[in-house]
Amino acid sequence: MSRGLDSAVHLVQQFLSGSAKAGGTSVDATAGRGHDSLFLARLAGPEGRVYSFDTQETAIQSTRLLLEREGLADRVTLIKSGHEDMEEYVSGPVDAVIFNLGYLPGGDHSFVTRPEPTVRALESALRLLRPGGRVGLVIYTGHPGGTEECEAVEKTAAGLDGSLYNVIKIVVLNRAATAPVVIVIEKAGV
Repeated sequence: MSRGLDSAVHLVQQFLSGSAKAGGTSVDATAGRGHDSLFLARLAGPEGRVYSFDTQETAIQSTRLLLEREGLADRVTLIKSGHEDMEEYVSGPVDAVIFNLGYLPGGDHSFVTRPEPTVRALESALRLLRPGGRVGLVIYTGHPGGTEECEAVEKTAAGLDGSLYNVIKIVVLNRAATAPVVIVIEKAGV
């Protein structure tokens, strides 16, 4: 996997490494294959906690196996539920939340994240976020519904009060129009 500016996931992880801390709480809103959960578990340390959500059993099992192989399964609570249910399981405050939107890599492409639940999940993440905490989103637009989801997330992020949140958007200019979009939101008041 690339670790440069061409990797949207790497960019988001770099931003979140500035807010996720040892002993803290983080959320992987889309467990997928478990790589973001593993990243957050390493940052959380033995005293921290990561909550990892996915609706697909395949994703939960894949994440569990990766965490067990790395010896970090005890730091992560796996939740088979949609990320829009985040506040039912996580009380906050949280240091970092990561979203990797779209479909499960190597999985059934008919199961995709959708605009309305994602916006509800983003709103929950922002309510749970501690001052100085960050939400990072990697938004894939090359599948049916991806552009609409990106537009909904952008509209929500752009509408946030600038005195309470700092919001950035990153696009790779010399790639296809369907290249992933990165949005990072930081709650003010460090």
